[in-house]
Amino acid sequence: MTGGFVIQASYFVAAVLFIIGLKRMSSPVTARGGIIWAGAGMVLATVVTFAWPGMENYLLMIAAIGVGGVLAWWSGKRVAMTDMPQMIALYNGMGGGAAAAIAAVELLGGETHGFVVTLLALLGALIGAVSFSGSLIAFAKLQGWMKKPIRFAAQNKTNAILLAATILAGIVILIQGHGGPTIVAVFFVLALAIGILVTVPIGGADMPVVISLYNALTGLAVAFEGFVLDNAAMIIAGTVVGSAGTLLTQLMAKAMNRSMTSVLFSGFGDAAVEGTEVEGTMKPIEASDAGVMMAFARKVIIIPGYGMAVAQAQHKIWELTQLLQERGVKVTFAIHPVAGRMPGHMNVLLAEAGVPYDIIYDLDEINQEFDNADVALVIGANDVVNPAARTDTSSPIYGMPILNADKADNVIIVKRGQGKGFSGIENALFFLDNSRMLYGDGQAVASELIHSIKEL
Repeated sequence: MTGGFVIQASYFVAAVLFIIGLKRMSSPVTARGGIIWAGAGMVLATVVTFAWPGMENYLLMIAAIGVGGVLAWWSGKRVAMTDMPQMIALYNGMGGGAAAAIAAVELLGGETHGFVVTLLALLGALIGAVSFSGSLIAFAKLQGWMKKPIRFAAQNKTNAILLAATILAGIVILIQGHGGPTIVAVFFVLALAIGILVTVPIGGADMPVVISLYNALTGLAVAFEGFVLDNAAMIIAGTVVGSAGTLLTQLMAKAMNRSMTSVLFSGFGDAAVEGTEVEGTMKPIEASDAGVMMAFARKVIIIPGYGMAVAQAQHKIWELTQLLQERGVKVTFAIHPVAGRMPGHMNVLLAEAGVPYDIIYDLDEINQEFDNADVALVIGANDVVNPAARTDTSSPIYGMPILNADKADNVIIVKRGQGKGFSGIENALFFLDNSRMLYGDGQAVASELIHSIKEL
């Protein structure tokens, strides 16, 4: 009795640590501490699990933790910030897969469970398997291994038939109270196939929303399996992750003006629809002229995007900002919710470079400031500053909230070439009369801007 109380009390403390950690992760100022709090909770929950009554296979558990820990440490050290979205997709998929594996063990255990327990195990298995296979496809798309969406005739009908077959297999298991190897295998193969077929037709531009959705599903699957195992830590942690993932999905969908139905069943992101053809030409500018323009400005707003992350230009951009501030220029940063292909990506990069949090603003806070800005410097961003989202009703991104860079007196766009953005849509901003294209690698261009300002 005492041991059981200690275990449950420890799980409760671990759950509280998870919640505190998640709360602190909501702000860049406290995010690092939040990770430590949540990590402490995970360590506590893991250690206490070794004392669970009837627990066996300690050597196998320790080996699995060791292998997983080494791989996580190695990949965490090795992965570039530009690859963080696909890393999140991969890790999220592992969580869903783990929940599904727990369900498989319970269903194949030979014991007859009650109706509710079996139902929860099946729900966790279905959701976890779909999240696992779907997240792996999302990883492959973001990694560039799958270049194009895959579509075929009657795809949605095929998915519906697969779902119906999966539910039928689940009903058979539910009636039996447990499952034999054949019916359980059929159930999981069908569930994994659903995750694959639902994800392969989705375009790359929608992947951030898809990853957020699968994150929510993984949390839900873990919570269901927590009920099956009567594990309070899994129930609370899964519920918290599921809730956070749901809120994040809503945030991402709102930021892209997308509904989950349109994400899962339409073709945005594959450049199938271009919208109205953009008129005009792109007008280049030299770094020396752009530097002068910024140096004598009163107010400059910098808009970072994925291109800045690829070029690892955040440190040079901060150095440029400091030079401008020394000349009395007011410099702020404008961050779109999906800049960098996942929430917080740009915030992390800027924090890494030492940019103070008090000059970094999100879309809602900064948009009204563009009317009074002398220069908007766009470095590596594309779709999140495309005015077609406001003006072109035929554009796939019409209605998506964007940063109002086009309303600044002058717009300087740092870009490698004249290519289109991640969504494959031409950016009308590049052709406006007040826009100038500063071609080149983000880090090299930032260095040239710094040099030109220092020479003034």
